Amino acid sequence: MRILVVDREDITAQMMTSRLEPLGHKITHEPVKNNAIERLESEDYEMIFIDPAPLTSARPTILSLRRATGRYPYIVQMGSDITQIEAIQSGANNCILKPIDNEILDTTVNSARNLTALIKRIGDDSEDFPSAGGIIAKSAFNQLFLSAIDRADRYGERTFIVFISITNYQAIYEAEGPYAADYSVAKLSKYLVRLRRQSDIIAQTESFEYALLLQRPLYETEPTEAANRFAEAIANFEDLFAKDGIAPEVSVRLVDLPVGSRIVEHTITKEHVKSA
Repeated sequence: MRILVVDREDITAQMMTSRLEPLGHKITHEPVKNNAIERLESEDYEMIFIDPAPLTSARPTILSLRRATGRYPYIVQMGSDITQIEAIQSGANNCILKPIDNEILDTTVNSARNLTALIKRIGDDSEDFPSAGGIIAKSAFNQLFLSAIDRADRYGERTFIVFISITNYQAIYEAEGPYAADYSVAKLSKYLVRLRRQSDIIAQTESFEYALLLQRPLYETEPTEAANRFAEAIANFEDLFAKDGIAPEVSVRLVDLPVGSRIVEHTITKEHVKSA
C-alpha cells in the first residue's frame, strides 16, 4: 500500500518506514498538514496516518484530506490519548496511540487493507446478482455500503456487516459440477431469508456469499450477538450439510465500518453439525 504519514515528528515516520517497507508498503513522510492536503490533489495514497497536534480538533484537517483526493483513503488518527470512537467522530477510520506498538501497527494496516479490498469488491459492477426472494441486488447493496461509509465520515456512525459464505464453493463446483455447488448456495439463501429479522437487509455479494447490513445497533454487543446467532443457527441446519460428496463449509464473519476489522469469524463444517 502507498501510505502517507503526516506528522511533525520524524521519528514516527522513520519507525513506520523501517517496519512497513520491508513488507512491501511505500511510506511517504510529510510534516506539514497543508502540504499533505496539496500532495493528495496530485498523488495517490491508499492510507494516511495523521497526528493533528497541536490542533485541538482533528476533524477539519481530516475532512480536508478526504476532500483533496478522488478516492477513499483509509485515515488513521495518531495521538497519545485518542480513542477509536473519538477518531471515528473526527472522520477517521481508526486510531493508533503513540508511541506506536509494532503489532498494533500491523493490525491497523491489515484493517485498512481489508476495507480497501472490500470497497473494491463490493463496488465491482462487472457481475451483479439481481434481487430475488427478499435478497437485494449487489448493486443496491453497494449504494447502502457507500452510504454507511459516508455516514461514518459525517456523523461518526458505525455499521456492521455479517458475511456468510460457502468457502469451498469452488471445490464443490469442480468436483461435482455447477448444479451441486449452486444447489448448496440456494439452500443457504432460503435459510437465511427465514432466519433474518424483518428489518435486516440482506444481499448476494458473490456466487457463494451473502451479506447482512446491521445499521445503528442499539447496544454495543448487538452485532457480535447477531453474528454468533447466525453461526449457531447454521450449525443446526443439518439439511445444508446432509449431502453425498463434498459437504459445504460455511464462514460467518463480522466486519465493522469504517474500521474494516474482522470482529468475529466462525467456520462451520459437517463435523460441527454432528457435534451440535
